[in-house]
Amino acid sequence: MKTFPVVAVLIGTVASAQYRLGPDSMRRENVPHGNVEKFSWISKGGIYPGIARDYWVYVPAQYSAAKPACLLVVQDGAGAINETGEWRYPIVLDNLIAQGAIPVTIGVFVNPGVLGAQSGGTPSLFNRSFEYDSMDDRYATFLMDELLPEVKKRWNISSDPNDRAIAGASSGAIAAFTTAMLRPDSFHRVLSFIGSYSNLRGGEQWPDLTRKLEPAPLRIFLQDGDHDLNIFAGSWWLANQEMASALEYRGYEVKFVTGNEGHNGKHGGSILPEALRWIWEAWPKPIGMPARPPNPPFADIDRITDPASGWELVGEGYGFTEGPAVDREGNVFFVDVTKSRIYRVDAGTGKVSLFRENAGGASGLMFGRDGRLYAAQNGAKRIVAYEPDGRETVLVENTGSNDLAVSTRGLVYFTDPSTKHVWLIDASGNKRAVINGLQFPNGVRFSADERMLYVADSATRWVWSYEVQPDGSLANGEPFYRLELPLAGDGKPVNSWADGMTFDTDGYLYVATKAGIQICDQPGRVFGILRKPSEADPSNVVFGGADFHTLFVTAKDKVFRRRLQHSGYLPWQPPQWPKPQL
Repeated sequence: MKTFPVVAVLIGTVASAQYRLGPDSMRRENVPHGNVEKFSWISKGGIYPGIARDYWVYVPAQYSAAKPACLLVVQDGAGAINETGEWRYPIVLDNLIAQGAIPVTIGVFVNPGVLGAQSGGTPSLFNRSFEYDSMDDRYATFLMDELLPEVKKRWNISSDPNDRAIAGASSGAIAAFTTAMLRPDSFHRVLSFIGSYSNLRGGEQWPDLTRKLEPAPLRIFLQDGDHDLNIFAGSWWLANQEMASALEYRGYEVKFVTGNEGHNGKHGGSILPEALRWIWEAWPKPIGMPARPPNPPFADIDRITDPASGWELVGEGYGFTEGPAVDREGNVFFVDVTKSRIYRVDAGTGKVSLFRENAGGASGLMFGRDGRLYAAQNGAKRIVAYEPDGRETVLVENTGSNDLAVSTRGLVYFTDPSTKHVWLIDASGNKRAVINGLQFPNGVRFSADERMLYVADSATRWVWSYEVQPDGSLANGEPFYRLELPLAGDGKPVNSWADGMTFDTDGYLYVATKAGIQICDQPGRVFGILRKPSEADPSNVVFGGADFHTLFVTAKDKVFRRRLQHSGYLPWQPPQWPKPQL
């Protein structure tokens, strides 16, 4: 697969007068003019209720309703469509489409929202930073679910993300980048000019997350100057260099053009024609997945994923799936909490069958070395074990529970978020609290040697480690695994919602979180994030299948699977983990 390294065009000390608009930004008599039409939008509900905005639709003269047109969405639409301004998008599009340099493209130029002024002199409230700088998918959802469907009522626009580009400058640039990164099903091409990858609302996270997040098929153009902003939120010049470096590391098709201008459109406007040419280069050939050298030297998501395998649906139509567990043959069992059932996924055929009705509202499952399937029946307020023949043995009653871990010594630890406890059922069948004080104790797993017990605190970003004592008590607790927080944006709870966990044979911990399946190395650091298999947050994970190379994920009403390069192991057969790196 062909890769595209970062291209740095270092302008150095060339005077800003060098950034003049070229012939492709000027009107030409022999070039057909497209039509620009203005619209207004007031959100009645949806993502930004009560917010008004203007937007403009550019339709090229070459457009025909008989063939879907490509799409370009540009933020800060009023400035972008101004034919005497720095950008002059309609003129540039006219010229490039007429030359055949880019495909026939409809442009949607969107202004940020405004809450209009009220009588009595109350000023308008501007939504620009909230919409553009927030690190979540709200703006993308607004575009995909509200604005663009309205545009598509009148014009035939391709739904293929390979036929779609999104662009912006400053905060509009990070809005374009965030939209494409979080919704690669909608856009594969990004133009970013003087992008605000700074801490206005958390944007400084993007270079780091780009290195860790499972990549997507994107082609990205970046531009910035060494006199860009250096303010309370950070240095734009340094942030764009970090962004370019992260994209290069991940193997994206990226071009980074640098200069000596400040926070304006002089440089970006002067190279807009070339940026559009590059972003559409080789179209309609699909943009491929980022490619990197095999076997990276350190822990890396490329060591984990199998390029030939993506998420596959195992089953759907359940109430709420949770608690996957694997037996010694690789068969995976999971619960439907809502319908109080346990299902079995065959290791060979992958077919799902009903294992047990009336499962007591079980939320967590775990197989023990004794071959029994242990269940945390939160609905029935008890912990039980199912014998291989299906008989049920009650271990303890009158207790809330969520997830559980079973040691080879017969110790059973289970979490109870309602009381903020982790409980132990010892070898004599006695129950006692061993942890109290976590905000929301949830997933629980042993280390391979059972020396340590790990507990996910969903209300925070931490997975805690505890040393298991000879009597089963826990000591020396540490917030050991530091998870990445989800891109939740303003106004939402900032927690990982870490839930179920599993280990692979290299000692890497996989945690189901709001941000995706986070993968941590042995020293407790996130180095990779698998994208969620669906819009629903994943609740739990386990390795299964005949060779334990398949990761199973429960997510709301569905169960998914995906083959990985790494494999899991049976809890009672600990592997020999390699020495940690770094």
